[in-house]
Amino acid sequence: MNPIIRKLILFVATLWAAVTVNFFIPRLMPGTPGDAALAKLAGNGPINPAQRQAIDATLGVPHGSLVSQYWTYLDNSAHGRFGISYTYFPQTVSSLILHALPWTLVLVGTVTVIAFVVGTLLGVLAAWRRGRAVDTVATVGGTFTSGFPYFWTALLLLFVFAFKLNWFPIKGGYAADVSPNLSLAFVRDAAFHSVLPALTILISGLGGWLLGMRNNMINTLGEDYVTFAEANGLRGRTVALRYAARNALLPNLTAFGMALGLVVGGSLLTEVVFAYPGVGYLLYNAVVNEDFPLMQALFLVITVSVLVANFAVDLLYGLLDPRAR
Repeated sequence: MNPIIRKLILFVATLWAAVTVNFFIPRLMPGTPGDAALAKLAGNGPINPAQRQAIDATLGVPHGSLVSQYWTYLDNSAHGRFGISYTYFPQTVSSLILHALPWTLVLVGTVTVIAFVVGTLLGVLAAWRRGRAVDTVATVGGTFTSGFPYFWTALLLLFVFAFKLNWFPIKGGYAADVSPNLSLAFVRDAAFHSVLPALTILISGLGGWLLGMRNNMINTLGEDYVTFAEANGLRGRTVALRYAARNALLPNLTAFGMALGLVVGGSLLTEVVFAYPGVGYLLYNAVVNEDFPLMQALFLVITVSVLVANFAVDLLYGLLDPRAR
């Protein structure tokens, strides 16, 4: 069987398993997904059967056999119909995700790619110049920054640059008096609000890519084919990038695939600290308010994104390393 076809079949099987697990998790919890919403909507007073039935119908609480619910769930998921959010009632879950997704993709996606590229290149440089000043500075700096939790870095930047110096806004993705649109003024304001969250993700993530690539590169530099390339008089840059770095990149590429897939899930702690209107902040509110439809849809979107990213990286492996074909 063609390797690509085999990988595609495995991808579809894994996707089906993830979607099925996502269906059963809320139904294994005590009560029904609408119980938390019913308590909030009805207060502390008694709820008669007619009121409960009306609220269930309004919120779209599923009924019927488990099999019929499963097929309805698959059909709704394929068409992007995830119901109504309990937290943001009467907004639909799909509209909430579509509103939050661009914020996360632009912020977390862009910074993740930058951190990976810069950290990988610095790791190559540190390993090629190992034992020298460049290696020492990069290794110590990467170890220092990667040891900071996301929320600690976020709080520190927020306290210094937003609260004390008042250089940047404390929270939000844009000013309260600005309406979201595609104008230059809004883009400038949104970029200004994203500086501190972006720095938080960059500082916390850069060190991990640097140290990982440096360690992989050092192991690769001891291989015979690298020594043979150096003995043939090839330039140092050619040996470092085309021979050593190309193979040392493979483990980092796997981690990058995971990170790229998780971009859709946002940087939860960072978005919560800055009240940034992304998917991570939306997921936090969904969990706090026991918003089952929103949680289920977000978990599904994140899972599918990770699977797609891993599938793409798996295909890319064959281009970088013929042995993996």
